[in-house]
Amino acid sequence: MSHFSAPANNHQLLPPMQTHWLDWIDAHQTPLWWLGGISLLVFFGSLILIPVVVARIPSDYFQHVQRPPTEWSAEHPVLRAILLVAKNAGGVLLVLLGLAMLVLPGQGLLCILLGITLLDFPGKFRLERRLISHPPVLHSINWLRRRRNKAPLVVEK
Repeated sequence: MSHFSAPANNHQLLPPMQTHWLDWIDAHQTPLWWLGGISLLVFFGSLILIPVVVARIPSDYFQHVQRPPTEWSAEHPVLRAILLVAKNAGGVLLVLLGLAMLVLPGQGLLCILLGITLLDFPGKFRLERRLISHPPVLHSINWLRRRRNKAPLVVEK
């Protein structure tokens, strides 16, 4: 008997729905432990990576009309395609993990936002500019940048 299920003699005392969920948890312990571990890994990874990523954004990044060229845009076309596919695959993975973390322990919304930043789609730069222009978001990002001794992001109103 698992430690998640109710003792057999008290099983009849529980409502049927609760009994169903206890049985389901008992039957799926291994995947639930894996999902919990992945959630913790993504949570602590995001605590480390988000300040690093935010600090790498140039302070004038959002003053441009279009997204500035990436550092690897001058690379060989095949290498650029491989990097683009890998980046988008990572973005899709983070969005899917974030969706799972909406019901599991972890930073679901944060993971979804990180995944979206990795994805490439039409209108993404306008969406980023719109999101970053909200005062609470800009204040939080500039607070992280100050902690890393970086100039604040400048956003045109």
